[in-house]
Amino acid sequence: MRRLLGFFVRGLVVIAPLAVTGYVVWSVLKTIDGWLGFTIPGLGLVVTIVLITVVGFLASNLLTRGVVTLFEDLFSKLPFVRLLYNSTRDLLDAFVGKHRRFDRPVLVAIGTHVQTMGFVTQETLSGLPDTQGKVAVYCPQSYHWAGQLFIVHSSRVTPVSAHASDVLAFIVSGGVTGSPFGAPKPRDSDATAAVES
Repeated sequence: MRRLLGFFVRGLVVIAPLAVTGYVVWSVLKTIDGWLGFTIPGLGLVVTIVLITVVGFLASNLLTRGVVTLFEDLFSKLPFVRLLYNSTRDLLDAFVGKHRRFDRPVLVAIGTHVQTMGFVTQETLSGLPDTQGKVAVYCPQSYHWAGQLFIVHSSRVTPVSAHASDVLAFIVSGGVTGSPFGAPKPRDSDATAAVES
């Protein structure tokens, strides 16, 4: 009976992530297709990717850059729209734009024996009182798309030599995904062999 239970748990570890990932991808595809009124699965995603790429090209083109700037200025002046538009634009720009901010992972000392992980987002905080030598560090929460902003002295911050995306995955998963510091993560074939053994 114990062996059967062990097989069941191993099967669950293999199947559950595949099922959840497949369900989320299928739901996203169906939602995008529904928004655009397409009946062919996945066509909405393809059209969306092409549209975003065309807009990116136009925004980079000298002839159409003025039109994009005009729309940005308009959105930046409308009361509620300004908050939503600027926040979304700054967040995307911080992750994938020209002004990336989440690319410097650090350890932050909290107290004597406790550290947390985060990303330095500002190195100079002029305008805030008593911020000489302090930096802004954003610390994402585990299993949640939220976080806390800490203002700490730079002496309490230690840079981490790892890819920012790996560190973010490590934090958001609560440290379950495997350490991005040093030992390489196992490949899918290795993980499958470990489950089967």
